[in-house]
Amino acid sequence: MTNFDPAEPGGFASGVPDHHNEPHSASLASRLNWLRAGVLGANDGVISTAGLVIGVAAATTDTSEIATAGIAGLVAGAVSMALGEYVSVSTQRDSERALIDKERRELEESPDDEHAELVDLLRQRGLSAQTSETVAVELGRSDVLRAHLDVELGIDQEDLANAWVAAGSSALAFVLGALLPLVAILLPPESFRIPVAFVAVLVGLLVTGLLSAQLGGSPKRTAVVRLVGGGALAMIVTFGIGQLLGTAVA
Repeated sequence: MTNFDPAEPGGFASGVPDHHNEPHSASLASRLNWLRAGVLGANDGVISTAGLVIGVAAATTDTSEIATAGIAGLVAGAVSMALGEYVSVSTQRDSERALIDKERRELEESPDDEHAELVDLLRQRGLSAQTSETVAVELGRSDVLRAHLDVELGIDQEDLANAWVAAGSSALAFVLGALLPLVAILLPPESFRIPVAFVAVLVGLLVTGLLSAQLGGSPKRTAVVRLVGGGALAMIVTFGIGQLLGTAVA
């Protein structure tokens, strides 16, 4: 059983993490989530733009038309990613603020009931009744609202998600990913455009697949095969559609 020691920071001797004295754990998790979202956004940019420009390149050799389609897809995709992330994170932030306000009211109106609830939650985490009572008292002396938000809801009121940062990060990640197939299709000579773009995109997906697997702690081979295979399929399908449309128009 974990012993409570008032001499220790936060009162925890060992075995039970003291989230209130280790704020970096929540911040680190938040940063990893944003980084993972950035990698996924880059993947979206790579795959969607690659499919678009390869499909257009299969239908026409006009560089300006390919560039126009690629840039339009890049801008539209980045805006869509930014708006989607902004709405999603704003909704999450509003919900978290509502929960914080609710918890603050409950602490003001029913402090004894809230204290009993905190003790019960600590007991559910494996502490004895006596230790749970002592820990709840100690946490309440420092910042009772923060203690309840952490233990009950897993919320840090000082580290709420920023919707503007999320939107900007998603848009930037998408743009960076989209630039790879766009540059790869425009720079090579006409006869090598599609093969060079195809290989460049697969290499890009290989790298981002490894990164996403590393950040998520998932098997790298599975992530890479899934991502590279999906990207290759998307490009093959759009290439075939582009060939059919180009032939029909001609």
